Amino acid sequence: MLVKDALAQYFAINGFTTAAYTAPTVEIPIGPVTIPLPNTAGRKKVVKLHDLHHLATGYGTDLVGEAEIGAWELRAGCVGLAAYVYNGMAVAMGLLIAPLRTVQAFRDARGTTTLYRLGLDYDAAMALDVAELRARLGVKREGMATRHPVRLHSAAPKTSAVTA
Repeated sequence: MLVKDALAQYFAINGFTTAAYTAPTVEIPIGPVTIPLPNTAGRKKVVKLHDLHHLATGYGTDLVGEAEIGAWELRAGCVGLAAYVYNGMAVAMGLLIAPLRTVQAFRDARGTTTLYRLGLDYDAAMALDVAELRARLGVKREGMATRHPVRLHSAAPKTSAVTA
């Protein structure tokens, strides 16, 4: 499957849109509460690639999945203050609610890289097959999230089902 098609599926399952990439605020669902945060220029720069990292690794979009992707990105290679801040917040939450999974995701990132570091731009990444994206990032062919069920964030449409 092409990355662009996998991303469309990821958006549909999660109830995400590309409008969130440029919106003035970002809504962070934490259980029944949604916290609006400023969508800074730094976040706008990295969020599209962050979503592609979700596709490559397979980590979910619930709090634990965000902690896992945050830990993975921190070890595989962050750039810019926004990436460090958002990933740091996610990892801090993960160390409270799922410490073993958060630490395991950090360990699993050994020998991998991010799109931030690779220098492959968003449009070029979108044209790749998901398997090729994983190969370029050094991610296992089946992704990283193979030990636990993948879960969606609390505001995801209730009719969605996660597919591998």
